[in-house]
Amino acid sequence: MNYAKQQPLPQVFAAEAHSDNQSRPQANTALAPKRWWYLIPVIFITYSLAYLDRANYGFASAAGIEQDLGISKNMSSLIGALFFLGYFFFQVPGAIYAQKYSARKLVFCSLILWGFCAMATGLVTNIPMLMFIRVSLGIVEAAVMPAMLIFISNWFTRKERSRANTFLVLGNPITVLWMSVLSGYLIQAWGWREMFVIEGAPAILWAFVWWRVTRDKPEQADWLTAQEKQQLAATLAEEQKGLQVVRNYRQAFTSPIVIQLCLVHAFWSIGVYGFIMWLPTIIKQAAASDIVTVGWLSAVPYVAAVITMLAVSWASDKLQQRKHFIWPLLALGALAFFCSYLLGASHFWASFALLTLAGAALYAPYGPFFALIPEVLPANVFGGAIGLINAFGALGAFVGSWVVGYLIGATGTPGAAYVFMTVGVLISAVLTGWVKVKR
Repeated sequence: MNYAKQQPLPQVFAAEAHSDNQSRPQANTALAPKRWWYLIPVIFITYSLAYLDRANYGFASAAGIEQDLGISKNMSSLIGALFFLGYFFFQVPGAIYAQKYSARKLVFCSLILWGFCAMATGLVTNIPMLMFIRVSLGIVEAAVMPAMLIFISNWFTRKERSRANTFLVLGNPITVLWMSVLSGYLIQAWGWREMFVIEGAPAILWAFVWWRVTRDKPEQADWLTAQEKQQLAATLAEEQKGLQVVRNYRQAFTSPIVIQLCLVHAFWSIGVYGFIMWLPTIIKQAAASDIVTVGWLSAVPYVAAVITMLAVSWASDKLQQRKHFIWPLLALGALAFFCSYLLGASHFWASFALLTLAGAALYAPYGPFFALIPEVLPANVFGGAIGLINAFGALGAFVGSWVVGYLIGATGTPGAAYVFMTVGVLISAVLTGWVKVKR
């Protein structure tokens, strides 16, 4: 169902939406700035907790979970990747539910369930139990990313979405940044079991904050005036008018642009999640450092990622350009990965600097990428399409985290893993360059 049909506008306000080009930018700049203060912190913290509970397995691996449970290196890489298997299969159903019914309810339930799954990871006593929990964690977190993107598309306009999406995705690098330091200290003080329990509990508590603060649509918020609600609804409805009509999800899923974006996200995620899951292990092998030092070093690439993400999203919104803020950065990330591999452990600090550059370049395009999707697809199919695109990202993440972990375990060095991540990101950059965006 088209968003414009769901929310009919008064005639006087529909006329305002068609006012001259000179007055329209001024109307956009006056669109309820309080939305940023009410919603962005909540969006950021919610997705931060999701990344906390999916990425800390890499620290448990570096801290000895394999030895405690008798897990081989190859099995460890599979277990680390199992999260993305559950994540893959439940993306589209979750996204369709969020689009048709309520992203707010879906995220609330997911917060509670993934908090319990994350805490339960610290209580496992055998390999099958650990595998079951990792898949379950992926299932209950699956719909969070598309639901949050749908939520943002309901609240922020085209000129704002790259920045709004970036604040969502910033939950990834900023969380991994402080998690890298915190997890190192928690493991050193207590152990990997206690780390999982302590880091899983906040999601359950935060669920009730999310429920109290958020609403699915602007018209449901009691902190917006009637005029602010009307202005926002008119702007969002106006944006839908220039899009090509897509009748149903089947037509959307088989469209060339959706297929291309699925492949872009899949190959991109090979590099990103191989990087996230196994960065502590790569650093530990290269620098032979203690777990606390590994934690501090692992945080550095994410500091660079935060800075570049903010700069790129601002420029993308300013210029209203998406594609050219995606593929060049992905190509740069692939080049940095490969050069870091060429230098190797014998030139650790130079190699580490290039690894930091690669991390920053991989994260920077997320805001423009997710802002591009609602600009090429109408609201009636946007939810399912973003679920499918993110599902392919999850498939790439599964392959990336599994194969990177396998290569590190099989070879004893991160060299082959570097090459694998380089190829994945480079393919993603080339595919993005081929994407045709019709304005």
